[in-house]
Amino acid sequence: MDEPPAPPPDQSGAAADRSYPALRNFWYLAGPTASGKTGVALELAEQLGGEIISLDSMAVYAGMDVGTAKPTDDQRRRVPHHLLDVVAPDQEFSLSHFMEAAHRAVAEITERGLQPVFVGGTPLYLKSLVRGVVPGPPADWEFRRQIEAELADVGLTALHQRLQQVDPLAAAKLHPNDKRRIIRALEFYRATGQPISHQQVHFDDFPEGDCRVYVLSWPREQLHARIDARVDRMFAKGLVDEVRGLLERYGTLSRTAMQAVGYREVVHCLQQDRPLDETIELVKTRTRQFARRQLTWFRSLDECLWVELSGDPEPAAVTARILELAATNPT
Repeated sequence: MDEPPAPPPDQSGAAADRSYPALRNFWYLAGPTASGKTGVALELAEQLGGEIISLDSMAVYAGMDVGTAKPTDDQRRRVPHHLLDVVAPDQEFSLSHFMEAAHRAVAEITERGLQPVFVGGTPLYLKSLVRGVVPGPPADWEFRRQIEAELADVGLTALHQRLQQVDPLAAAKLHPNDKRRIIRALEFYRATGQPISHQQVHFDDFPEGDCRVYVLSWPREQLHARIDARVDRMFAKGLVDEVRGLLERYGTLSRTAMQAVGYREVVHCLQQDRPLDETIELVKTRTRQFARRQLTWFRSLDECLWVELSGDPEPAAVTARILELAATNPT
């Protein structure tokens, strides 16, 4: 593309505290990475007369195509897709940005009399959509840098104890080693003066209403084999060259873009002259770990119905099973 996408709209101040109601009366297709969501999504959207809204926190970045396995141009012509290539990869993209864009896409699709079909593997996005969310204040990167510096001296245990003092409920729910969420809870309290646990009650008291969330599930050995094959394809299709080009164009990737498994490892490969074969194996390992975390999240959501798969089923057959589940498990 000739011009990068515009940065996301400013979400500072009151905008970041905007409440987003649950979107339960739509279709959701989820699953871990490499579970085959793209092909099934196309079939499902065509069957329902719908358009696809991406639930992938990394597919929002323009130019990050190979490592995110974005739908091809032909697939996008077959079924319109939304929330792909939204911002340049040197821009931050928060939950607030996603929720605003998702609600806007739903309004546009339903105005045309079509069915929104959410598809992807980012569990926080899924949970926020089906339960509703108040995203809270934006990230305070200076505060986070200060906390990281303190950790070198006091350690995570002291940080968890600090959270116990200001938000004992959040501290009880978080593992003492869950650094990222402990820091976010402290950051939230610092910015608002309120415990983050008070704002997260909406996740536990979710609204009634239709909710169709179908999760593609594979035996672990088969999923790991699919992940390994996908990672091999990514590197064969030019992931290293893609990352090199992004660094040449933008200088760096944003903090949120660097969370993408595959990209951060290749950046380190290029910057630290790490052997390529070691990088590929590291990406496979971290992708398997990521898939395990995705599945843990999905299991925590009562809305999810599991679609057990094995072998090499055609997307049309999987779609037929989903529609059969929808008919036999009315919401």
